[in-house]
Amino acid sequence: MDEKDQQIIRALQRNGRMSNQDLAAEVNLSPSPCLRRLRLLEQSGAIKGYSATIDAEAYGLPVTVFVRVSLENHTGATVNQFEKDIARVEQVLECYMMTGTADYLLRVVVADLADYERFVRRRLHPIGGIASIDSSFVYGVVKQTAVFPRLD
Repeated sequence: MDEKDQQIIRALQRNGRMSNQDLAAEVNLSPSPCLRRLRLLEQSGAIKGYSATIDAEAYGLPVTVFVRVSLENHTGATVNQFEKDIARVEQVLECYMMTGTADYLLRVVVADLADYERFVRRRLHPIGGIASIDSSFVYGVVKQTAVFPRLD
């Protein structure tokens, strides 16, 4: 991936609905080479898809919780089962394997505190193999972006 491909990606991260004409102008290419590069980025998997950025509060899910999960043990079966089960939980928008004290970090969205309690009782606890759950509630957002930094 060269610098021009990175410019295309950053432009699309800012506005995934821009036309090829606008994209080409922004990255200083003519439309045909720009479209060719875009298609190659899609085919290679560098661009995985396109989506809209939605206001969670307007949607009805104003509470974001970061949940640290530690497993009871780290056998292949326990890890595979947890990952398989957590992938099916709609409230979990992101799940990361972590170093440090917790094994996983989840980003969860819910309607309110009662909804979070239901999530823990009905979705997390039934997974099994979980040693601990530590929750941190977001009460403000300082920065949120989907645009990668420039590579120097």
